[in-house]
Amino acid sequence: MTEPSREIPTAPGARPVIGHLLPFVKQPFTFLSQLPEHGDLVKIRLGPKTAVVVCDPGLTRKVLIDDRTFDKGGLFLDREREWLGESVATCTHSKHRHKRRLAQPAFHPRRLADYAHTMTTQIASVVDGWQSGRVLDVCPEMFTITSKVFGAAMFSSTLPAGVLHEVIGDLTATFDGTFQRTLLPDVISRLPIPSTRRYNHANRRLRTTMNGIIAERRASGIDNGDLLSALLTVHDRESEAPGTIDDDVSDAVVTFFVAGTETTSSALAWVLYVLAENPDIEARLHAEVDTVLAGRRPEYVDLERLSVASRIVTETLRLYPPAWFFTRKVTADVELGPYELPVGSTVAVSPYLIHRRADLYDDPGRFDPDRWLPERTASPPGALLPFGGGARKCIGETFGMTEVVLALVIIASRWRVETVPGTSMRPPLSVSLVPGGLRLRVVDRRAGG
Repeated sequence: MTEPSREIPTAPGARPVIGHLLPFVKQPFTFLSQLPEHGDLVKIRLGPKTAVVVCDPGLTRKVLIDDRTFDKGGLFLDREREWLGESVATCTHSKHRHKRRLAQPAFHPRRLADYAHTMTTQIASVVDGWQSGRVLDVCPEMFTITSKVFGAAMFSSTLPAGVLHEVIGDLTATFDGTFQRTLLPDVISRLPIPSTRRYNHANRRLRTTMNGIIAERRASGIDNGDLLSALLTVHDRESEAPGTIDDDVSDAVVTFFVAGTETTSSALAWVLYVLAENPDIEARLHAEVDTVLAGRRPEYVDLERLSVASRIVTETLRLYPPAWFFTRKVTADVELGPYELPVGSTVAVSPYLIHRRADLYDDPGRFDPDRWLPERTASPPGALLPFGGGARKCIGETFGMTEVVLALVIIASRWRVETVPGTSMRPPLSVSLVPGGLRLRVVDRRAGG
């Protein structure tokens, strides 16, 4: 057995005090994409904080599968707990089984057909209101779709317009604030400066909004057969205080709302972006939709026949994974590849980095949905991570994929999307990879334009 090395290579370009903070903030995706040139594990410094970035798919898979040694925690996740609490997505290994048992019934496969019907109704309620030639501010528009979908699936009702507007603002402030608070010294996060006040206010109001909805459901005593009812049923069966609202339920609702709206809307926005940039592939999608659906709305049973749509979504998630960078905390001394990681180390995983390795994907920057055809060579284990992996893989993966594919198909049934000359798009540095500033024109296919 080879003796583990003691020194993990450090990425070049570190400056005194700030380390690699400048390139990470200014051009994070370029910076990350260059790290594999320096090794399978590469150390980066973000101010006073250090993380080991895993650049190899096999080692990445090991990190994700061994969730006891590589536990939830580290730079960004510790900050996310400030507003998501100890949910199934953020809790430590010791609490995960209980948290997942609480949430699992809400995402049981037998519920998906009902959820799909809810999804199509809510998606169409937004998409059918578009006007041909309208220029969409894509990210807010997609958030409107996903919030209506998730509101109906989670609560059996959509959020009022005023509440929805508040929630959008609160999520934006919280997501952006999470990243800023991670990269800045802790002392700044405690100062009463405007950004800190915005973050704290958004955090409190978001939690209050969700708890208010839960309280209304508790007071009604009605089981609506939705996600919230499933959560409350399991909670009451296992809790020592049934009928209450404790952190388990509150944390789960906030986490699922964030995942079901913010990250899903980001994925859907990127899907429309790649379609506008690739009209030949959009034409193939239109042909499939017209053939399979013949003018009707999609149903859950149609998904297996909508293979072009599914491959478009998978390829978009490869190029633009919403969860583009996350961390784990080492709980015991461990060997990872040829290196020794001491307890307490922060390990970082970047699906964006892995998904764009040229040794894993031919021409990795090119949008090619056909790379996911069954007859094409499958990606190696650990090479496709839009939903994470191992026991901590996203519990809502199938729900999210179903929603994005259905939304894509409903949009493509009627609309063509076009780029808008003179507009620019720049992803902000945030927890989720979002095409900030993206504007696209929608054209009604029925008008022949």
